[in-house]
Order: sequence, then structure tokens, then C-alpha cells
Amino acid sequence: MAEIVPADPIDDHIGIRSNYEHGETSSSAAYTSTTTAEPFFQPLAITNGGSGEYVPGPFDSERLPSVFASEIQRFLRVANIIGKEEPRVAYLCRFHAFEISHNLDKSSSGRGVRQFKTALLQRLEQDEHVTIRKRKEKSDTRELKRVYHAYRDYFMRHDKAFDLEQSHREKLINARNIASVLFEVLKTVSNAAGPRAFTDGNAIPKKSEFNILPLDQGGIQHAIMQQSEIKAAIAVMRNVRGLPPAQDFKKNGGFVDLFDFLQHCFGFQEGNVANQREHLILLLANMHTRQTHNQTSVLKLGEGTVDELMKKFFKNYTNWCKFLGRKNNILLPFVKQEAQQYKILYIGLYLLIWGEAANLRFMPECLCYIFHNMAYELHGILTGAISLTTWEKVMPAYGGEPESFLNNVVTPIYKVISEEVEKSKGGTAEHSVWRNYDDLNEYFWSPDCFGIGWPMRLDHDFFVVGPESKSTANNAIVLSPDKSKEKKDEEAEDATEEPPAEEIHEPQWPGKTNFVEIRSFWQIFRSFDRMWSFLILSLQTIIIIACHDLGSPLQLFDAIVFEDIISIFITSAFLKLIQAILDITFTWKARYTMEYSQKVKLLMKLIFALIWTIVLPVCYANSRRKYTCYSTKYGSLVEEWCFTSYMVAAAIYLTSNAVNVVLYLVPAFSKYMEVSNHKICKVLSWWTQPRVYVGRGMQEDQVSVLKYTLFWILVLCSKFIFSYSFEIKPLIAPTRQIMKIGVRKYDWHELFPRVKSNAGAIVAVWTPVVIVYFMDIQIWYSVFCTIFGGLYGILNHLGEIRTLGMLRSRFDSLPSAFNVCLIPPSSKRGKKKRKGFLSNIFQKMPDEKGAIAKFVVVWNQIINHLRLEDLISNREMDLMLMPMSSELFSRKVRWPVFLLANKFSTALTIAKDFEGKDEILAKKITKDKYMFYAVRECYESLKYVLEILVVGNLEKRIICDILGEIEKSIQESCLLKKFNLKVLPALQAKVIELAELLMDGDKDHQYKVVKALQDMFELITNDMMVDSRILDMIHIPQINEGEYVYLTRDIDQLFEGVNSDIETLLFANENSIHFPLPENDPVIEKIKRFHLLLTVKDTAMDMPANIDARRRISFFATSLFTDMPDAPKVRNTLPFSVITPYYVEDVNFSLKELGSDKEEDSIIFYLQKIFPDEWKNFMQRMDCENQKNFEDDLRQWASFRGQTLCRTVRGMMYYREALKLQAFLDMAEDEDILEGYETAEKSNRALFAHLEALADMKYTYVVSCQSFASQKAKNDPHYRDIIDLMIRYPSLRVAYVEEKEEIIQRKPYKVYSSKLVKVVNGFEQTIYQIKLPGPPDIGEGKPENQNSSIVFTRGEALQTIDMNQDNYLEEALKMRNLLQEFLKCQGRRPPTILGLREHIFTGSVSSLAWFMSYQETSFVTIGQRLLANPLRVRFHYGHPDVFDRVFHITRGGVSKASKTINLSEDVFAGFNSILRRGCISYHEYLQVGKGRDVGLNQISKFEAKVANGNSEQTISRDIFRLGRQFDFFRMLSFYFTTIGFYFSSLISVIGIYVFLYGQLYLVLSGLERALIIEARIKNVQSLETALASQSFIQLGLLTGLPMVMEIGLEKGFLTALKDFVLMQLQLAAVFFTFSLGTKTHYYGRTILHGGAKYRPTGRKVVVFHASFTENYRLYSRSHFVKGFELMLLLIVYNMFRRSYQSNVAYVLITYAIWFMSLTWLCAPFLFNPAGFSWTKTVDDWKEWNKWIRQQGGIGIQQDKSWHSWWDDEQAHLRRSGLFSRLAEILLSLRFFIYQYGLVYHLDISQHSKNFLVYVLSWIVIVAVFLLVKAVNMGRQLFSANYQLGFRFFKAFLFVAVIAIIIILSVICELSLMDIFVCCLAFMPTAWGLIQIAQAVRPKIEHTGVWHFTRALAREFDYGMGIVLFGPIAILAWLPIIKAFHARILFNEAFKRHLQIQPILAVKKKKHRP
Repeated sequence: MAEIVPADPIDDHIGIRSNYEHGETSSSAAYTSTTTAEPFFQPLAITNGGSGEYVPGPFDSERLPSVFASEIQRFLRVANIIGKEEPRVAYLCRFHAFEISHNLDKSSSGRGVRQFKTALLQRLEQDEHVTIRKRKEKSDTRELKRVYHAYRDYFMRHDKAFDLEQSHREKLINARNIASVLFEVLKTVSNAAGPRAFTDGNAIPKKSEFNILPLDQGGIQHAIMQQSEIKAAIAVMRNVRGLPPAQDFKKNGGFVDLFDFLQHCFGFQEGNVANQREHLILLLANMHTRQTHNQTSVLKLGEGTVDELMKKFFKNYTNWCKFLGRKNNILLPFVKQEAQQYKILYIGLYLLIWGEAANLRFMPECLCYIFHNMAYELHGILTGAISLTTWEKVMPAYGGEPESFLNNVVTPIYKVISEEVEKSKGGTAEHSVWRNYDDLNEYFWSPDCFGIGWPMRLDHDFFVVGPESKSTANNAIVLSPDKSKEKKDEEAEDATEEPPAEEIHEPQWPGKTNFVEIRSFWQIFRSFDRMWSFLILSLQTIIIIACHDLGSPLQLFDAIVFEDIISIFITSAFLKLIQAILDITFTWKARYTMEYSQKVKLLMKLIFALIWTIVLPVCYANSRRKYTCYSTKYGSLVEEWCFTSYMVAAAIYLTSNAVNVVLYLVPAFSKYMEVSNHKICKVLSWWTQPRVYVGRGMQEDQVSVLKYTLFWILVLCSKFIFSYSFEIKPLIAPTRQIMKIGVRKYDWHELFPRVKSNAGAIVAVWTPVVIVYFMDIQIWYSVFCTIFGGLYGILNHLGEIRTLGMLRSRFDSLPSAFNVCLIPPSSKRGKKKRKGFLSNIFQKMPDEKGAIAKFVVVWNQIINHLRLEDLISNREMDLMLMPMSSELFSRKVRWPVFLLANKFSTALTIAKDFEGKDEILAKKITKDKYMFYAVRECYESLKYVLEILVVGNLEKRIICDILGEIEKSIQESCLLKKFNLKVLPALQAKVIELAELLMDGDKDHQYKVVKALQDMFELITNDMMVDSRILDMIHIPQINEGEYVYLTRDIDQLFEGVNSDIETLLFANENSIHFPLPENDPVIEKIKRFHLLLTVKDTAMDMPANIDARRRISFFATSLFTDMPDAPKVRNTLPFSVITPYYVEDVNFSLKELGSDKEEDSIIFYLQKIFPDEWKNFMQRMDCENQKNFEDDLRQWASFRGQTLCRTVRGMMYYREALKLQAFLDMAEDEDILEGYETAEKSNRALFAHLEALADMKYTYVVSCQSFASQKAKNDPHYRDIIDLMIRYPSLRVAYVEEKEEIIQRKPYKVYSSKLVKVVNGFEQTIYQIKLPGPPDIGEGKPENQNSSIVFTRGEALQTIDMNQDNYLEEALKMRNLLQEFLKCQGRRPPTILGLREHIFTGSVSSLAWFMSYQETSFVTIGQRLLANPLRVRFHYGHPDVFDRVFHITRGGVSKASKTINLSEDVFAGFNSILRRGCISYHEYLQVGKGRDVGLNQISKFEAKVANGNSEQTISRDIFRLGRQFDFFRMLSFYFTTIGFYFSSLISVIGIYVFLYGQLYLVLSGLERALIIEARIKNVQSLETALASQSFIQLGLLTGLPMVMEIGLEKGFLTALKDFVLMQLQLAAVFFTFSLGTKTHYYGRTILHGGAKYRPTGRKVVVFHASFTENYRLYSRSHFVKGFELMLLLIVYNMFRRSYQSNVAYVLITYAIWFMSLTWLCAPFLFNPAGFSWTKTVDDWKEWNKWIRQQGGIGIQQDKSWHSWWDDEQAHLRRSGLFSRLAEILLSLRFFIYQYGLVYHLDISQHSKNFLVYVLSWIVIVAVFLLVKAVNMGRQLFSANYQLGFRFFKAFLFVAVIAIIIILSVICELSLMDIFVCCLAFMPTAWGLIQIAQAVRPKIEHTGVWHFTRALAREFDYGMGIVLFGPIAILAWLPIIKAFHARILFNEAFKRHLQIQPILAVKKKKHRP
């Protein structure tokens, strides 16, 4: 008998009998290696104590070369597991791994292979002899057999067991894995010993890990496999009857299921098949449960289930076939049983295509094309069709070999995508020279796509990448003749036939498809031409009306006025001509793929536009004032009708618009016309609609159209009334005066003196007003958004419970609301009645049995999780929990103590001092319901405690009589007569003393308990009861010695008088009371609660104290009163998944990150100060004071307060916990509910196994780790943290892309695979592995990351969550309600995306974080509320939204990934959903947490990224199609809520420049003086209005108004007002003005030049000081240069306008501009922590000087050298096209106006206006440049060798310059003011020259001019830096400034007493260079 102990974690001792096989020899000789290579590193080994004996240790099994990691890892892992108990077997496993690795890469050419093999071989040499000595059998074979049999037998004994505990299940899985590995090793060793050495019929082969369904686990019982719906789905899947024989596909044996058939038929990968098999089974099972209404059909899958799934999956495919005029290939038999099988096969085929399509998943119509052809083949195979060409059965074109589909279908198309992306040069090339995902997908929107054929013709134009490259056919895989059969003529109607080639032509690049992304601001006009035309025509109309100065609206119909007004149609014709020209110009590069009909339409539109542009002006000119009039009847409103030929032409011109109006008013007809394939509809829509697949049928229902139409009518009316009254009309009179005066004398040389009517002055005055006219509609939208959003919020009950007082007052109605919202309606009651607007204020207790108990269970779970999250303390938890008791089923609730706090004491006070009738006292107490609850519960609790405590018969009888007397008195309303209530406080004190003694439970204190009872008895009988007859019933019992607990040593005192001292005998007998009470008895909990009720004071009224806990509870309570769908049972809930893309962000904070040993130097110190209450609660929970024993808990606590992945994972796993809790409430019996959730989980294992199974069916969470493979290879701590997360949450899955090397012909080739892994027994195990055609990250990183893992998600809904988000249990409880929204129609159609609100949890870190928090909150609440309803233009703005998963995976996914154009990938998912007839709704009853950036630099990077993304959206096809296809008012909503916000911000800043340059022109030219003197125009009211409107945007009021409204709704309007004022005191206006500069700079520059890119912000918890150099690099061109320019304009304007206007008027006009310029210059330093610290200022100055002088070059980063930074700053110009460079040059010309104007105002010019003055100024500039050049050349040539001479040379030049200045001042009257003015004139000129030189860099880069330009630019940057640094250095001298600055920046932190300075001091040490 041999005894073996299996390796951990199997703890059982397994006894087995070893069978010895005599005559066997050791096989170790066969494994002996002759290699003598030196070891690469010393392997891990252990020496046994001091003896030095070698003990084999574990060998690294995780970091392995990718060439063979998957093949050998399991052997090394098993060796490590069993190495301690069975060293020889471990040795054999390692040797087997070595043998496999050597066979896979014999030349060791793979990365890291040689090092690994050397290390492993060295380890084997060390272990060889040691392990032989420890071998327990005579041979290796026998040793292996013994251990293998042990694990196999253990597994066989337990594998049939059901409902194993988690630890037992892990042991069983571990035993199976070890046995399967040992079986493989044993076979190898036995074969080496001899062919008959080993035979075993009970082998345990290797089993692949499962994800959710253990379909091939060989016997382990899982609860999920016992679900009836799962069984029904599997049964349908395994119905293989009627399929062709497996031999036709070269398969041995029959098909296991339908997916097995598809795999061998089309050559799909095994991993893909396994993944989609489980996917489809779960979809069918979940859908089956929702459609099953009776138990008889549960075990059989219904037709409705499959039909519904078919409809969802193939809706897009059938629409595609309909669009292209093709018949779909989903052909079903008439036999019902066979039809279901066919349907499953078609769905499975699509899923397998999608699952293996890799990057092709972004091209849904490409997948439709592939499916179309493969479905045709599938039908032919199933029906046994015979090819008339070969007279053989129809077989797949590409055969069924492994990976055939990947190699022959996916890879060729992937190569096209990859090569096109390479042409983009990382997204920097023009979009017109390469095809993105959309271009390639839209190729399949044309019937031409069928020319590709099937099998695909790889020489087709589609596969041509560019003019310089040939077709990818050169790299195509050659097919055998039998796999490329031709199709017959009868198959020509189907898609599978190739169209006959008319002629052989050379393949050419087809170019862009349907749309070309061209960088131009004209794209905005082209996409929204109707809006711009409307605004331009409205402006013309307003000007005409203002010019006529109408007194009444009826005067509009005056013939002259009306004729002038309708002249707008001439303008309209010109605008349409521009539109037609733009359409042709912008689509020119897509002409090769454009349909002929579309080309004809564009040409006809151009011709018609030209005709109308000619006809209308001619008719207008010929018929002006020539009326034909007809008189009307007497008494009519209009006496006569007059018209002209122009009016007739205009009426004809308007005919097409009339048709559009009719279509708008009848959206149903418009939709039908767009989507119909009827010839009449096609003809009608041909002119108005582009022939593209998407964008058709997007119309909303009539009610929705009416709502957003009314909204915009109100907005437009307000805007036009304001524009007419305050912008346009006040300009008419000054304009007329300006046109009348004649200016004869200018202050400069006027270049156009003969221009009439002072056109320059009119342009200068009108242009800013016109710009504001086009911009201020954004302001009016913001105003009405605030109003309507607030009204909608009120109607949706937002903020009904926003304070603790409101929560307490409404808490008793929560069970009823909870029952209505979160408890599924019972089958008897049917649907629950929804709550109205006011009816929910008064709620009654729910009538359903158990509803209150369920509420208590859920409430207690919420409170327990708040405690686990350390948001509340133990005491707060006790005060907030609700006791669980059987009384709940009788609707008797014991409310939380925090509601009843101090209520009992207050009631006692009232009763003690009350005098009057009992009814009045009762009324006073019951008036406060919680006071009544407290009194009732205290009385009942005391009664209950006495019943348990007192067991003596006499005592019990006395107590019963006393209680009966009390209750009788209450009933008879004579309590005040019979009892003296003034004694109640004394009685309360005694009761509290008794409760404390009972909780203490010390047996030695029994005499104290007796004393307390006797005191209470004495108080009641002697002091309270007026007429006490209780003593009459007492008879003195016989006294036995030893039976009493004497309270005094003087026994005689006990019997001095019976009546006086009889109380001392009560309770004194040992058998009279039951004390102490059992410790774990529920009575103790009731006594604790009773004690709390008696003792808790007013402080409990403010519980919970934590702000976040208050917010969460208040929001949860509020949400219960909102209108949400009824909750289904968990079994019927829609299944859903959550996916989180992860790159390299923090998973957990490491101990090193948390800080050093010094307390004040650590991040943990920062967190302790910013979350002091949570830290205190954490320490209380840990019950520990030092940090050495709980590092893991400390890391978790800190990580849960940062923006880490572990915080996100914890939050998302709450969904699973919520589902389990709700399933428990759905299925548990009353007894289980009474036990509580945690207790029932331990006691009822079968029930909770069922709950786990339901949770697995309904919820999947996948984290897509983009860098997981590289982190694993580098042994990055992040990898270990992710593994720990999977250990903590076993249902968590991680998906990543593995880059692996395969050795082919002794050369390594990279192979990419998408993998899904989980953790089993602490090790990462691969579940699915799907090979990819190449590296997947060829587009934008985040969407590509999502795409690679979306195939592993499950369910019908998908939530996208970023890794900086959080979730809460109470919110997760509402998820099943939310998912029901997918089953409700929102207007015309059900939603495809459900929008959710977010809570920004980083608002407390700093003032900036607070601003961002409020700004973001207002957008995700009031903003999106209005976008969804009534505007119907909400899209996908990021992260918490829930997608209709099936809808989106069949339409391109949940994001778009084309390089650069889809930088803001999220919003394009919303665009795509709407374009494909989806619907997006928004729901505020559920929220998700989100973190934001907390420092200015991080915020600015984020703003820059969003602005870049919006600029790319501006030129995208999605914006163009939505702008063109939406009706007019919905288009307005779309524009002003997307790119319109950024464009309005841009033109508001442009308006400032236009105003200042216009004023500069007026001042310098002398026109301003003429206007004031001759026309007497001092102030132009319209200009002041325009500047005021601009400041509305500048100061952040666009977001400020909605922000105040939302805060007012949720926190109260007084709080909102206080917060708004406080924000302004903390410089919120500075922040918003600075952000405006960021938005406008990056938005405008990206449209003009490109350069959009992802900007990582690095969201950290802490804020730190940014150096002056970093700030300058980041903001120099975006803010500083523009700030200096504005300041220069203001200075020049102020210098030369002073004698004409008052200073007050000047300040009022320009205050906002001064504020903007100063903000753009100073904000980075105002919001920089420790920005005015003297030590940091000194350090910054040193770093700045080093940076500015450091030479650049290859490899030198921009943060190290000014030269490198300057080159990087011009990267956008190097990529610009010709027109963009010309635009840059034209913009730079504005800097020359300074010099031209100022030189004529110099004293030295002596008032000369000759042009030579300007020429002489250029000579001076050239002289200065030559002087600088001479100094630079002298420095280069002489500074080293002739230093003294060089110094003399510089001194000579200095003296010469001074001499020239002196001479000029004497002779030519040069003044000091002239020198200052010259600086103001020449510096802008020099800067303009630098800008022009940068624009023409390619032409001058290799000349001396470029080197001089660079030197000049460096001097400019140095000078700007000094100007900026000077004020900082001065302020840093003043200590008070430093403290004041910290207070402003960290006011929120100071509220919580955060010590900022020590933390900033730490940052100084850490960031010092």
C-alpha cells in the first residue's frame, strides 16, 4: 500500500494500490541530453537548512517565449505544483516541455528561445540525479503511473458530484488538469520504453477551459447546465439530422452539432467555432425564457425565439439586398422542423463570419457580401444541388480546410485595409489619397461590388491599393481547381455569379467612395447649407426691413417693401450655385466609384443653379417697380394685389421648396419614399436624396417633429427679434451718415482714395455685428436649453429628494416605490400602476406579501456595501440598517434608527411636561410619524426584553399586570390620570442601564441587572402609578437560604416591613431572570437597537456624514419615484455585457506609488487628508493602526479612490451581485429571506448555485487589455494586478491580442491571435484563441481594442465603460429596468442606444476639478436630457451608454476606427446608429460614476483632443449626411449641439479680432476722427451689443446657465447661487475663458492643417506643479501669442484714440477683450500649484534658460530643447496642402498693418503721407535684420578664436546704433515715443515674416534664410518668456500671494482641512530636474 498526498490545493489524502511491473527499466536514459551549454541564468533552487542539500524549487512557467508558450506552459505549471511532493515527476514534466520546445524551434531562432532552453537545460541537469534518488518507484514509468492514477482516481470519484463548494471545485479542476498533463507525459515516456509499455482505457485527455457553458467538460456537474432553457438550446444545436454526410467534408465520424458542420464545411477556426457556439446557445436560451409562457414548452425551443433572432441578425442584410435590388439568399424549406435547423445554420454562419472577420467587422456591408455568397453555397450544400458545370455536388468555393476562411476571405481584404492605412502615414496624409474603413465598406453599397465575384477575383480594382502598387493578387493563396468552380448561366440572378468582363483592362485604384474628406471650412457650409442659407437670407430680410423703418408688420405687404424683400431669392440662387460648385469640387476624387446617375444629378444641379442665377437677377432688374395690379372686393384686408414677372419667377423657383415643406409635414410619407424601391419613389427621391445606403428613413413621428419644431420656432423668434432690435436696426442710421461724409484727409497714405461711401469704415463697423449675428443663435439655444431642460427635470422628479431632511420625510414611502419599480409584478396582479407627477408624494405600504421584507433585504445590502466601501462607520451602519423579522410579512416595519434618532427622548419631554387630555397628547406624538414609530417600538422592545429576561412566575405575572394596566389606560384615554409621566426620564435612565448590562453580558454583573429591574419596579409602582394595586397581589414566598441574591449584607434590613421593602425580593431569585443572554442570540441585536433608540441624540439626524454616501442614497431614493419600466424577473431579464478598453493605466496603486516611509511624502497621506472620514472608517474596519500588516487592503483602499482599473472592475461586478440578489428575492422562500442574504448564501448552497448560473447567463464582463501580452512578457506589475483582479472576481474575463512567433522554414514569423483568458487556480488559462490576419491596431487604438474583444461579449445589450469609471450596487439594481427600455418604442422605433447620466467623482480635488465636474455634469444631465427629448439628436457621447448589441454588431460595431477622422470614436457610433434608422434615448434614473482630469494641463490636453475630434467630425461623411438628411429643425438641433458649438466659439473669437483690427484701421487711417467730427458718431450701440454677446460665450455662460439650473434642480437654487458666486471668486471665468482659447485654437488649426491626435492626459489622483517651460511649450502658440497680439491691438488702439473718446466708454467697450488677453497670458500660472513659490520660481528660471539654449537634433525630445519643440510645433504645417499654406500666409499678412499705420504717426515722419515713408521703414527693418545677422555670424566665426576682437566688434555696433539714434533725434526730431512706436510697429512685422517663412519652409529650408528665421523665432520666444516670467518672479517675492493663491486653487480641499503645502513640497522633490 502506497500513500500519496496530491499537491495543493487538493488536501485530501488519497490511498491507492501501486501495481508493480517487474522487468521494467528506467526510461530516463532516453531523456538524457548530451548538451553541455552554459546556463543563461541561475535557476531557482532551495537548500535544505545548513546541510546544503539541493531541493528543487519552482521554475518560471509564466514568462515563456511566444513561439511555444501555449504548448509547454501547462507542463511547467504542473511541475511547479507537484514538484515538492513528487520531484521526479516534476522533472519528467519539465523534460517533456524541453523536448516540445526543441522540436518546435530546433535552431533557437525565436525571440528568447535560446535563453529559455539554456536555462531549462541547466535546471534539468541539476535535478537529474537529485530527483532519481527521491523516486519512490523503480522506473520513471511506474512513478508517473502512480501519480497519474492518484489524480485520475480522485477526479473520477468526485466529478459526478453536483453543487460543489468553490474550494472543492478548484481542487477537482486542478486534479483534472494535472491528470491530463501527466497522461501526455506518461504516453511519451511509455512510447520511449516500448510500444506496449502503457495502455490505459480510462485516460483523462486535456480539456479546454470553458467560458460560461461547460459544453465539453466531461462530467463535472454545473448548475447552469441544468437550466431548462440551456438544455433546449443545446438540443436544437445538436440536431444534425438531414445534414450531408461528414465524409463529404473529409471528417471522421459524424457531426457533433450544427457548428461542427459549418466548421468543416467552410474552414472556420476551432476557437471561433467554440466561441460562437456558446454565444448562440446563450442568445437562444435567454430569448426562449422571455417567450415561454407555459411550462409545457420550456424544454423545446419555440419558433418565435428563432424567428425573432433571425429578424434581429438579418435586418441589415435584407435591407442591403433590397437596396441593391438583389434577392437575399436566406432560403428556407417548407417543412417546419427543417426550417428551424436552416435558421440556426444561417444565424450560426453569420456569427462565425463575424467572429473571424477581425478588422472587417467595421465593414458591415462587406460582411453582408461575404454572407450572401456563403449562404448561397450553404443552401446548395444542404439541398444537395448539382453543379451543371462539373456535374458534382455544390461545395464551398474555398473548401473546409482549417483556417481556410481566414486565409482566403479575410486576409485579402485585411491586406487592402492595412496597405491603405500605411498610405495614410499614421493619419497625417490627406484623406483623399487613401481609403479608410468607410470607403472600403461603401464600395459594397453599389451593385459593382458583385464584380468581385465568388471566389473573389483578387485582380479586381477593389484590391488595388494605389497607383504605384498592383493588386494583392500577387500575394493571394492559389486555390486548387476543384475549389474554384464556375457558376452556370441559371445562377446569374444570384450574387455568386461574376459579371462577364467586356474587356480586359489594367486594374486601377478606384479612389474614394461616395465622399471625400477635404480640409476646408467650406465643409461647414456644404453640410449645413440650408441653415446658412436661411441665416443669410434672414439677415438680408432684416436689413431690408430695418432700412425701410416699418411701423407696422402689415407694411411688409407694401409693394415696394415686399419687392425688396423677395429679392432674397436672388441671393438664394447664388448660394445654391455655390453649393452645386462645392458638391462637384468636393466629390471630384470619388468620381471613379460614383454612380452615373449621381454624376448626372450633380451636373444638372449646377446647370439649374446657373440658370436661376441668371434668370432671377434679369427678371428683377427688368421688372423692378413695374407692377401689374388687380383690385379686390370692397372690405377686403388688402385693397389690391400687385405682382411682377420677377414674382412669378420666384414662385416657380420656390416650387421645389414647397415639395420639401410637404414632405416635412408628413414624415411618414417622406420615410416611405426614401426607403421604398418603387420606381416612382426612386425617381422622386433621386433629386433630393443621395443614393447611399445609410441616411434613409430617419424621420421621427409626428409628435416628436412638432415638439422640436416649436422649440426652434421659439429660439429663432427670440434671436431675430433681438438681432433686429439691438444689432441691425441701430446700425442703419450710422451707416447712412458714414456713407454721406467725404473724407479728404487721411492719417496715412491711402491706397484706395477713390472708394466711394467710405466702404472701409462700413466694413469695419458691420463685420463684427454680422459675425455675432451668425454666432448668437448658440446663446439663445443655451438659454432655451436651460429653461426647457429645467422643466423636463422637474417633470421627471429630479431633485425631489436632495437633502437628508427630504429623505427622512419620504423614507416611509420608499418601500412602496421600491415595490413598484424594482420588484417584478406578480402574475396575479399583472402590470403595476405607474406613478403620476403628484400621486407619488403620498405612498402607502405595498400590499404584496413579502414586498417590505424584500425592500429591507435590499436596503441592508446597500448599507453593508457602503460600509465595505468605507463611506460609513460601524456606528452609522448600525443606525442605518433595518432589522429583519417575521413582522415584516404582516407589514409592520422597524425603521432605521437614524430616522428615529432623538424622537423617543423628544416624546418623553413632551409627555413629561404635558398637561391636558390624553387625546391631545396622543395627537402631538402621532403628528410626527417617526416619533410615533419610535415610541411604539421602544415600548414593544422593552416588553419583548422583559419577556425574555424575566422567567419567574411571580415576576412575569406582575409585569404582565403592569403592562396590561398601561395598555388599558391608553385605550380608555386615562393614562395621564393613572400615571405620573414626570418620572419617565428617570425610568429611561434605568432602562438604558439595564440594556447596557444585557449587552455587556458579564455574569458577575447579575446583581446589577437585578438592582436595575428592582429600581424600575420601584419607580413604576411608587412614583408613576397614582393608584397602585399591584402590591396587593404579591404574597411573600417562603425564604430558602441560598436562593436569593442579597443586595445588602444586613439581612435583617430585608424584613423590616413587607409593604415597604417587598420590591427587594422581586427578581432576586436565581431562577427569576435569564442572564446572561447567549452572545449570538438575535435578542442581543434587538437589545442593541433598543439601546440605540433610547440613547441616540440629534447627531444621528445628519447621518450619513459622508457627502458621497448622502448623494448616493438621495439619488437612489429619488430614482424610485421616476418613471422607469417594470422590473422583470431575473430569469426574463435581457442578458447584457460590459466591455472596458484598457491600455496602460493604473490597475492598482503600488506601495511605491503610494509613497515613501515619511508620512508627509506619500500619496496615502494625500488621500488621508482628502478623504479623512473614509480613512477613519477604513482603519476602524481593519481594526489596525500600522500599515505593515495590511498592505493589500491599503492598496485597494487607495486604488478605489483613484482613477484605476480595479475601481472600475469592482463597480462593474456590482451588476453581477445585483443580479444574484434580485434572483434571490425572485426565488427565495420567506424563511430564506428572513435569514438574510449572506446567511442564506452559506446555508442553501443549491439555491445559490442556481443564482450563480442565472448571473452567468445574464451578465458578462470583459476587460480588453491592449497591452496585456507585452506586460506579461515584461513581467510588468500591471500584469500581476490584472491576474489578481481575475482571482478576486472569477467571472471576470480579459481579452487581448497575442503576438506570437511561428517558426516556418527556420524563420520566425509573427502571428496575431485574439485571446480570451480567465484565472483557474491562480493561473491564467486561455478559453478561446482566434487567429487574426495581421496586427489589429491599424486604426485608432481604442476602437480597435474594443473590436478585438467584442466577439467575446454575450447577450443582447452591451455597455461600454471606460477604465476611469465606477458603479454602485444601488444603481446596478436598476439595470434590469433599464434594459426593458429596449422593448419600448421611443416615438417611431425602439431605442438602439440607451443614454445614462454620469456622476463626476473627482470634483473635490481642486477648484479646477470642481469647475470641470459641474461643467461635465450639466452636459450629461440637462444638456443630454434636451438632446434626447424633444430635439431627438442625442448621440453616443462616451462611456456609460448601453447598446442594442445585436443591432450594432450587424452594423459596424460600437465605434468607428478609421485613422484620424474617427479620433472621437464614440460619437460616431451614435452617428452610425441614427443613420441606420436607430434611435437613442436618455434615462436619468440610473447613473454611473466617472473621473475627470484635475489639473489645468491635463484638462487642456483633454479639451484639445475633443476639439481635434470635432474638427475631424466637421469634415466627415457622417456629419455631412446627417446635416443633409435631417429635416430643417432637427438639422438645427444637430448643428448647434455638435460642431456648431465649436464653430460658434471660433467665430466669437474671430469677431474680437475683426473688431479690433477694424478699430485699428479706423484709428490709424484717420477715419475715426472724421466720423466723430463730421458725422458725430461717438458710440455705435450695435458694436457694444456684439461685444457683450461675445463675452457671454467667453466667460463660460453658455455652460454656466445650464449648470446653475441643474445644480438648482438637484441641490436647491440657493445652493446653486452660492456655488456660482463661489466659482466666480475662485476664478471660474478665467478658467472658462482660457478653455475657450484652447477649443478655438485646436479646432481651427485642425480643420485648416490637420494634425489631430490622441493626447494622453494621465488621470492621476494628485495635482502637482508644472514648470514654466512645460507651460510655455503647451500654451505658447495656442494662448500666449494670441494674448500678446490682443494686448498689442488694445495698446495701439488706446494710444491713438485717447483724444477722441472718454476713458469710461473705452473701458466699457473693451473690458472683455482685456480680460481675455490677460487670462490667456496668466491663467496657466494662476492655476499652477505652488506657482508663486520662490524656490520653484528659481528652479523654473534655471530650467527655462537651459531649455531655450539647448541645441536640438535627432533623438532630443521637445521637453529638452527649444529647437526640437519648435520643429514639432510646425508639424501641422509640414503636412498641409497648398491652399492651407496660402491661407496661413494670408492670415499672417494682418501683422503688417501695424507697421503701415504706425510709421505715419511717428514724429520723425513730420506728418508726411508719402509712400516713401513706408518704404524707408522697410529699409530700417532690413538694417536691423542685417545687424542681427552680423552679430550671429560674428559669434559663429570669431567668438572662439578671436574673443577680444568680437567684443570690440559688438561694442562698435552698439556705439554706432546709439550714435545714429542721437543724430536722428537732433536732425529729424526722433522722439522716445517714436522708438516705442517703432517697436510696436516692427515686432508684429517680424513675427509675420516668421509665420510666412514657416508656411514656405519647403522652399527655404536649405538656405540661410531659414537659419536666420529660426534664430529670430528663438529670440521672440525668449522675449515672450521673460515678459511672462517677470510678474511671476515679482509676485513670488510676496509670501501672502503664495497663501492666497493656494486658497483659491484648493478651496474645496481647504473645506476638508487638506494640508496642501506638504503635498506640493513632495511634488517639488519628485519633479525637480
